[in-house]
Amino acid sequence: MKLTVFSSDGTSSREQDFSGLPTFEGDKGQQAVKEVIVAIQANNRQGTHSTKTRGEVRGGGKKPWRQKGTGRARAGSIRSPLWSGGGVVFGPKPRDYSKKINAQVRSLAFSRALFDRASAGEIAVIESFVAPASKTKAVDQIVGRIAPAGKVLLVDAPFAEGTRRAARNICRVSLQEAAKLNTLDLAQYRKIIVSTKALEAIIARVNGGKN
Repeated sequence: MKLTVFSSDGTSSREQDFSGLPTFEGDKGQQAVKEVIVAIQANNRQGTHSTKTRGEVRGGGKKPWRQKGTGRARAGSIRSPLWSGGGVVFGPKPRDYSKKINAQVRSLAFSRALFDRASAGEIAVIESFVAPASKTKAVDQIVGRIAPAGKVLLVDAPFAEGTRRAARNICRVSLQEAAKLNTLDLAQYRKIIVSTKALEAIIARVNGGKN
């Protein structure tokens, strides 16, 4: 599969064939992509949300008024779910949202997502990330030459500290290490810019089955 390879400053480009990238026919792996993305998002949820039932809300032990003779509807507690400040009926409680996905499905989903983005021309390769004097403006210009608009993910293996500092203040740019790249990362960014070193690590990871 051919990808566009840019120079370190993003001013020139060429087409290069990368034989190690995965290939697919038909819709094989698309269901795995969906399952893995749902699992990643579920596993990122803290599940700490909590509401109080009428038995947990403080107060309300006394009957607000007598049962009959007032002309008002009967009430047993000011902490009834019908009252402002009362308990919540069937409200959320702390729970575990995590989902388990086996390694084969994760591997298939990662490979399929990588293939889809690469075949759509949404993955660009850069020779290396070089930030002159660790300047944010310099990184922004390089990224702008390759991807003028939209959210961009930069992938390296690993990032130099100067490049990380220079890129972290660009609001539309996110950074990810090649070893930590996952299916959700591949799916949610409009453009993915990968260094040649990171791409080699990703290809080795795909062919080695570690995702």
